[in-house]
Amino acid sequence: MTVAAVSRCLTLLEFLAGSSDAVEISELAGVLDMPVSAVHRLLSTLVSHSWVLQDSGSQRYALSLRMSTLAFRSLDLQNLPDLAQTVMEKLAADTREYCRLALVEGQNLVWVARAQGAVNGLKYDPDMGQEIVLHATANGKAWLATLPEEEALAIAYSRGFGDSRKVGPNSVRNVDELRLRLAETRERGFATSLEEAEAGTAAIAVPFRSGNRNHAQVAGTISVAGPLVRITPERWDELAKALHRAAAELAEIWSLRRRQRHIKWPASAASA
Repeated sequence: MTVAAVSRCLTLLEFLAGSSDAVEISELAGVLDMPVSAVHRLLSTLVSHSWVLQDSGSQRYALSLRMSTLAFRSLDLQNLPDLAQTVMEKLAADTREYCRLALVEGQNLVWVARAQGAVNGLKYDPDMGQEIVLHATANGKAWLATLPEEEALAIAYSRGFGDSRKVGPNSVRNVDELRLRLAETRERGFATSLEEAEAGTAAIAVPFRSGNRNHAQVAGTISVAGPLVRITPERWDELAKALHRAAAELAEIWSLRRRQRHIKWPASAASA
């Protein structure tokens, strides 16, 4: 299979993952800029491997749960859900807001855990399948601020600042604005997003490392988010302290995981 074919296959899967309804083959052909016959061959291969499903009535196509199954299997093998969820539940209880954890994956952040702490009033409960827009989210800026400025700006620029209708009214629109907000993040010690990701919401985030030493690699970010009327500047210090405590706990977990990976267990222990 050629590189171009692999690229088209991935584009197709990503498009289906972002579609709430099954999609006609003609629409997929338009997205891929390919003849319908060629798209049909690609879809037939994906259907045969259970990555895509075809509705027998409408003949439309939709993503199967295979991708989700593999993702959760990978997380389970890393012991991430159980280890991180305890920390997130505690953070949610302490802040009484919605909390999320994202992991660094290459030049991206990916949501892997969440916990809802709000018990009264408005509840913020966004879709975990949404892409993390690095320049518009507190999590994105918390991570970018840990990178050398040139690298951080290059990553953000490579993704573009996108359609303003897909982010909040206060989102940055160019590299110069992002540079200023990353500088603010470094100075404060935490990132904020005030109607930047979406209207009416606010968030605070900090990074956590794969160990408690300053030179340890950044493993991911954690955030507290909710309605703008609750995540006010008066609460920033309180929420930031809770986030930093949780980040320290997560750093211990990641440090332990790293040590465990390098342990050479005795044969008797491995077979127990």
